[in-house]
Amino acid sequence: MERVGDARGLVRGYVSALNAVDAAMRAAIPSLERLADILGLVRSHRIMNRSGQVGTYSYTVHGAGCRFVSDNGTEVDVDFAPDGSEIFDFWRLRRYGLSLPEPLDVTDQDLRTAVRSLQSLLSEVRPGWFSIAS
Repeated sequence: MERVGDARGLVRGYVSALNAVDAAMRAAIPSLERLADILGLVRSHRIMNRSGQVGTYSYTVHGAGCRFVSDNGTEVDVDFAPDGSEIFDFWRLRRYGLSLPEPLDVTDQDLRTAVRSLQSLLSEVRPGWFSIAS
């Protein structure tokens, strides 16, 4: 049961870190109405590079999302749904856990159990992909 508790804490930590990234990016780039807008800024060349530094985060835009790395090495990778909502899967959650200052390695099964117990926090938007519940 402790592993599931660790996984639950990891999911909560990821959500908190994603919210912190969103706040920092929108404060640094006032034209961002939502985090997903960074894709449009890069694609329209209003931000010239697919990677850069904003405040305490470096970012790398990829395909349908972006990877953010804080100055302490914690990684938050997120994809964006067509409607601009932030979505993530077990792989992204595990990468976050492994990048923590005190790495936490959890199994997909532990994460599956954890996200089921956090239904008030998360919505499963398609099998294995989650967003923060509205």
